[in-house]
This record gives sequence, C-alpha cells and structure tokens, in this order.
Amino acid sequence: MNVLLGGLVIFATFATLCNASCYLILNDVVPGESTKECTDLKGNKHPINSKWRTDSCDICTCQEKEISCCTLVATPVGYDIHKCQKIFNKEECKLTVVEKKNPHKTCDVSAWIL
Repeated sequence: MNVLLGGLVIFATFATLCNASCYLILNDVVPGESTKECTDLKGNKHPINSKWRTDSCDICTCQEKEISCCTLVATPVGYDIHKCQKIFNKEECKLTVVEKKNPHKTCDVSAWIL
C-alpha cells in the first residue's frame, strides 16, 4: 500500500511540474502568403523557428502562424500568506518564499505550480 501511495505522490508532482502556463500570439499572415518572421508584443521581430526569453521569464518560439510562449516561473501555493511573502528573482526566473519579519529565513511551501 505504501508503494502505491508513494507512486501516486510522485506522479502528482510530475503532473504539476509539466502543466506549464502557456499562451499564443497569432501572426498577421495574409492567406496564401508565407512569413519569415514574427513580431512580439513589444514590436521586436524574430525569425521563424527562433526562441527567446522575455523580461517576464517566458520562453517564446516563433512559428509561421503564431508565437507560442510558456512561463519558466513556478508559483508557490500552500504557504502561510500572513507570515511569509514571495520574492521574485528576475535573473534566475525564480520565486522564493521568505518570512516577512526575517527575509533571510525561507518558509515551507506545500506545492508549486507553473
């Protein structure tokens, strides 16, 4: 029974980690014509099949009909929101949860979602 329960916990963890938050931006493609680039929300142009990281820690891919972007940042859930706070590290694309009164001490987090 413990083996089954352990297996379910591992499966649930991987299912949570693989459930990334993604979105699409459609390219303005004239029917019958082909495009060689995408224009992102800031107006920057990217060649077809290229990938880049946004300032908000999304990984985006330029495809012929759309740009697809998925977040790299896991969001903590199930922590004491009165005692703890989230801090975002832009360079590492990572959130950490620390105590409000002592930011050098991390808080326990029961789950993370993408």
